[in-house]
Amino acid sequence: MNSSSSLPDAKSSPEAESPVLQIWGGHPLRGHVRISGAKNSALVIMAGALLCSGDCRIRNVPLLADVERMGQVLSALGLGLTRQDDILDVDAREISTSKAPYELVTQLRASFFAIGPLLARLGVAQMPLPGGCAIGARPVDLHVRGLQAMGAEVQIEHGICNAYVPGSDRRLKGARIYLDTPSVGATETLMMAATLADGETIIENSAREPEVVDLANFCNSMGAKIQGAGTSTITIVGVPQLHSTDYSIIPDRIEAGTLLLAGAITRSEFTLSPVVPDHLIPVIAKLQKIGVPIIEEGLNCLRILPAEVLRATDIDTLPHPGFPTDMQAPFMALLTLAEGDSIINESVFENRLRHASELNRLGADIRVKGNTAFVRGVPMLSGAPVIGTDLRASAALVIAGLAAEGQTTIQGLNHLDRGYDRLDMKLQQLGAKIIRVNNEALADAESHTNNSNPPASVSI
Repeated sequence: MNSSSSLPDAKSSPEAESPVLQIWGGHPLRGHVRISGAKNSALVIMAGALLCSGDCRIRNVPLLADVERMGQVLSALGLGLTRQDDILDVDAREISTSKAPYELVTQLRASFFAIGPLLARLGVAQMPLPGGCAIGARPVDLHVRGLQAMGAEVQIEHGICNAYVPGSDRRLKGARIYLDTPSVGATETLMMAATLADGETIIENSAREPEVVDLANFCNSMGAKIQGAGTSTITIVGVPQLHSTDYSIIPDRIEAGTLLLAGAITRSEFTLSPVVPDHLIPVIAKLQKIGVPIIEEGLNCLRILPAEVLRATDIDTLPHPGFPTDMQAPFMALLTLAEGDSIINESVFENRLRHASELNRLGADIRVKGNTAFVRGVPMLSGAPVIGTDLRASAALVIAGLAAEGQTTIQGLNHLDRGYDRLDMKLQQLGAKIIRVNNEALADAESHTNNSNPPASVSI
């Protein structure tokens, strides 16, 4: 991807660089912070650009390692990409190959979603089975069964998903598809495939997430005919081809929620925008139940106020419009300091509570049984070295570190950089005492100084 901005290098080894975050807790946040474009929209909309027979301009694209990886996948398929700040131009007029590179797809689950657009445009696709955070099984069987219902022949051999559309026109056919579970990835893959299919496709029990609606709006801006996105039934009438567009991605509701939790745990007051408050209804409702005041200021701005008391509450993760699984770990960090006992039930992914043991290293009192965490509030957290085990777990540790007494050092930033656009710099802008250093610099600093206090000036 040609770019005038620098992204985290997806090809470099995180272990070789070994960056860490150092946080000195107990500092209130104030001011205003800008919310970046939604990670989960950006990745699938980039894949959706494969549907376009011309040029696409995508605005509000966040600066993320995963976005860089998706750009590399598209480049490997023959697309031209140029980035200027948060604007990404994609030339999708020619797709030179239907085979996606193994070493990239296995690092980024969202890149598998390109199988739908590739089949729609070329009638053939070869996609390695996907990778990503180790938060539980996320099989692609719903994607495969839906594509088969639309007439594709699909075989999975040696870790590669080989798909093609038989017939002289090599065009997918409209179909009625029922999803056993409202999978976001399957909904998006099949919706994209159906935009160029022959006839009408109806996806029942579809995912209702805002990012699904964003993808539908993007496709419609190119001439697709999609109705019902955001409901449990989506109808797509296929068209022969899609045209160029200029489209802006929605704000990232998970980044906004994470920053709200950073404010809640530090008893701070600040504003954040742009946001879509309707996308944050379950997060705002849960924060208010805990005792954190949230005020809407205008159409796209929120103000958080300090809580008098943080109260315990129970959380059950559910598909949208329920409580989002991506906010479970950050909320657990907040509830470690709430008065009383909280119960968190993770019902979306079966391996997404590993951050509990790391929060306990900071002084939390969390007991895990199966997919349920029992959180007993404690008076304070204490800084310690911890490791982020996945994307949202890393964010939870950052939140906890902002409130912990003393210094917290967080490893595993390769996870954090996958999904947060310079989170450390945004927190620093709000007044947090947080710096990013590599292990070599950290060891050198510790050999000369006592690192129990933050530096007089912080720069990244």
